[in-house]
Amino acid sequence: MAALLILLFWVSSLLITPLEALSNFYTQVISDVDDTLKSSGGLNVAGVALGGVDVQYERGVVYPGVAEFMFQLSSNNVATPAKVAILTARAEEFKAALELKASSSLARKFAQAGERAGVSGWGIGPVLYGSVAEWVIQDRKGLRKFTNFERLLQQDPTGEVLRYVYVGDTGELDQQAAETMLREYPEIVQAVFLHVVSGELGDVFIPPPKLINGRPVIFFRTYVGAALAAVELGLMPREGLVQVIDASVLSLADEPRSSDKWKDLEVDMERAVIVLN
Repeated sequence: MAALLILLFWVSSLLITPLEALSNFYTQVISDVDDTLKSSGGLNVAGVALGGVDVQYERGVVYPGVAEFMFQLSSNNVATPAKVAILTARAEEFKAALELKASSSLARKFAQAGERAGVSGWGIGPVLYGSVAEWVIQDRKGLRKFTNFERLLQQDPTGEVLRYVYVGDTGELDQQAAETMLREYPEIVQAVFLHVVSGELGDVFIPPPKLINGRPVIFFRTYVGAALAAVELGLMPREGLVQVIDASVLSLADEPRSSDKWKDLEVDMERAVIVLN
């Protein structure tokens, strides 16, 4: 645990621009959906994954603490945080069935995270979809998410208002898209967080953090772990980490303490205690 904290400190010290220097900008979190915001359940048809690979959580379950994590990133140093932008490989042709509606449980959880912090109207914002081709052909997903990111940049073409944090997962070429963002736009992409998922139950290897173009790429298993890294990088206040911990614990209240979900959470909570104390 101590070694990981030292590594995060080292990554922070090598940033091309200290993240504190970017605090005058609004931060918009950009996120994938399946296996990042909620579990795909590892559903596949004829060997083709439909959305992701994660089998730790049941399909459709919103990950503990994810809404609070993204709210805390978005609201760092600003009173009116930007809504979360969604880059997804979900096919626009199937939008009627796959659309992220304001009435969905996912959207409500995000809105409630803002409301609990006294900010009404925050939540999921623009959604940029893929096509049937990217939804089925895995190799195209990363490129589509990157091109959608470039479309998103048109909301602030001068780059004078927004800075971005990308949150994805390790299951469906999000890393490819994210690393391309960092190579092409390091001046506006502050950091990348990748949720480590697996198609098998049991222990999962968490890669160490790394730098691309002077920007950090953080791998995490729980959103408490992600929030801890965000605190170390100056992207989130310590109070934000506490909020993510509280939300995560509450989310798993009905889970047996012997479950691997609790095991992963407790590992990251132990690391968080070191920082908070």
